[in-house]
Amino acid sequence: MGIGRWSFQGFGAKLVLLTFLVIAGCAGWLLLSNPSDADNKSVAVASPPSTSPQDIVWLEKATVPTEQAAAPAEDAVDEEAPAASTNEPFTVERAPIDGLTISRQFWRRGGLGSKALVTLTLRNANHYPVKDIEIACAFARADGTHLTDRRRVITDTINMKSRKTYAGMLVGFVNINANKAKCSLVTASRA
Repeated sequence: MGIGRWSFQGFGAKLVLLTFLVIAGCAGWLLLSNPSDADNKSVAVASPPSTSPQDIVWLEKATVPTEQAAAPAEDAVDEEAPAASTNEPFTVERAPIDGLTISRQFWRRGGLGSKALVTLTLRNANHYPVKDIEIACAFARADGTHLTDRRRVITDTINMKSRKTYAGMLVGFVNINANKAKCSLVTASRA
């Protein structure tokens, strides 16, 4: 009986103390938390970073002509001037991987279900042949959970402006629960 009396003896005081702590906690949370801008319609947009024409040359794959300057007199030629100061256009060459795409792909199991055999078609839109193509394949469950990554280098050469299909290419061992695969290009080199 002493236990029952003790637990209900200061019930009113405990209830007031608990209410005070809840209110103080909510007030502290509201004061210290940052407001969300999810409902804010007027969001400040940062201005894009300034780029010089030299930076644009590397970002865009284009030809940029140099400025036309008056030809210096023969006796005023500076011998320390670099040889690259000619008035010819400067071109940025694309990387071999830029003109290469996977146009079609699918996979199946082999070797009692533990090996991944990928069939894919590679298209080369470059003006030169490409070789040593590295692909990376990511395998996942049916619900999208990532399981395994495998890489493979194709040492074959793909001619310019052509396509080549690789059927049943062994990529490696995969998890038995893998249902989906997505392959992408990693690197390539000019032949």
